[in-house]
This record gives sequence, C-alpha cells and structure tokens, in this order.
Amino acid sequence: MTARTTVITITHNGGLVIGGLLKSLPADLPLIVVDNASQDDTLDIVAELRPDAKVIRNNEGLGYGAAASQGLANVDTEFALLANPDSLMTADAVNALVAAADQYPDAAMFGPLHKDGNGDIEPSHDVELWKRRNFGKLAYHCVPEGALCVEFLSGAVNLVRMDVMKQVGFYDPEIYLYYEDDDMCMRLRRAGHGLILVADSVVTHLNGGSVRPNRAYYWEKFWNIAWSRIYFERKYKGRLAGICLGLKYTLRFAGKALLHGLAFKRKKGWRDLARSAGSLSAVLGVRASKLPRVAKH
Repeated sequence: MTARTTVITITHNGGLVIGGLLKSLPADLPLIVVDNASQDDTLDIVAELRPDAKVIRNNEGLGYGAAASQGLANVDTEFALLANPDSLMTADAVNALVAAADQYPDAAMFGPLHKDGNGDIEPSHDVELWKRRNFGKLAYHCVPEGALCVEFLSGAVNLVRMDVMKQVGFYDPEIYLYYEDDDMCMRLRRAGHGLILVADSVVTHLNGGSVRPNRAYYWEKFWNIAWSRIYFERKYKGRLAGICLGLKYTLRFAGKALLHGLAFKRKKGWRDLARSAGSLSAVLGVRASKLPRVAKH
C-alpha cells in the first residue's frame, strides 16, 4: 500500500527533529523535502538518512502553504502524506490511512490520531473554525473507536487524495503561516469531499522543536496568527466582516499589550503587540505571503 503514497515534509531549521521522522518512515515511501532556507544541519541529516529524497531548496522562507504546494506539484503517486518534521510515523499508520482512503472514496483528506511525546492523545480534529467557541473542547476531546467524519483535520499529519487536490487547488499562496489547514479543510468540504479521522492510524507528534524560539520568532508567529485569522474571516465572510473583526482584535490586543507592559510581563506584552499589529496589517491590506520563486533542485 505504501508505494501509492509520497511523503512531503516542510523544513525550516528542523535539525533537532527531522532525523526522528526520517528514521520512522517506511523505506519504500518516496520522500519530498521542501526546505525553507534552513541555516542549520537539516539538509545534511536528510542527505545522510534519505539520500534518495527529492529536495527542493528555497532561498527564503516561503511559509508552510507555499512550500507544501511546491511539494504537492512534484507528487506522482495517488496519495500524498504531509508530515511535519516533528512527527513520528509507522508503516501501520500509513497503511491505515490508505486503507481508509480506499474505503471512503468520496473523502479527500484522512488524518491519524496524534499522541504527544508522553503517549497522551493530542487533539487533531475539530469542528470548523466558527463553531469552536460554541463546542469548546468537547468537539475534539472525544476519541473515536473507528473512522469519524469531521469538519477539520490538523495539518501536522494528513493523507490527501492527489486527484482531488489538483481539482480543488493547492494551498492558498496568500497565507504565509497558520490557518492554512483550516482553509484547505474548508475548501475540500465546500467542494463536496469528506474529511476522515482514522482511529486505526496513530502517529506521534512532538509538537515543536523545528525552530529555535527567539524574540523575532515570537513576533512572526503571533503576527501571522492574527493576520491569517483576519484573512480567513474576509475570505469566507466578506471584506466588511474581516474589517470588523480586524479592528476588534487590533484594539483588544493593543489593550492587553499595554496592561502586560505595565505589569512588566514583557513576553506576553510582545505577543499581544504582535497580534495587534498583525490584525491591523490585515485590515490595511498588507500582504503576509511571499509568492514562490524558482527553487533550486
């Protein structure tokens, strides 16, 4: 079954974790590594452990979605398995996803159950974005015994049907980081395709370690979380809805940043200042994405 599937992983300074993923992958899985300008030993580890991998080297970080689209454009197999470099796979987990794809031909995306480094279940599915406040944790803390049709699957690890991806289109190039998985799930569902959580497939998601956090990293992270949230609102509910939510978040997070600053909570203040700036930037039409350039293979 695994010969029908190509693995895609997106790396950016992932030397601390990429070795674990590569060692855990079945050797017969074709592998595509899209590297977003890593400055560490990520690609040296890839060359050592998987010299057969197709490596796409970007001269600058293009964000997750644009890099994933590069990988998808190079897939020749029936399925693609998108796996974060901080995940650990097994042949059984991959085979269970492919078996579910065969069982549910109308579905386009299949996600495994996630366990963290301690072996505890980590939420990997949910209702769609606008329902989450109403359902709270109830929506994703339910661990099914069998396959479950869901409205959202985590982008950390999932199997996608390539013929559907080519019809629907790859990741939105305007989204640089965050909410690209929400967007993809929404587009697949609106095109009439199901999303299936496959309880028989279990992977380990270490949830971090692919970057080295610093002040600039936290700013980029929370700026993009805020920007992408407003972009998502505008894309699906219209320009006015995006402006209203953006202004609301701009003021809310600016106020929180000020309060944290007065309380000398610098890290939280920096976080909320980034959120406020990202929200305002989205309202003003500032683009967060970097359009893909020609990559070196």
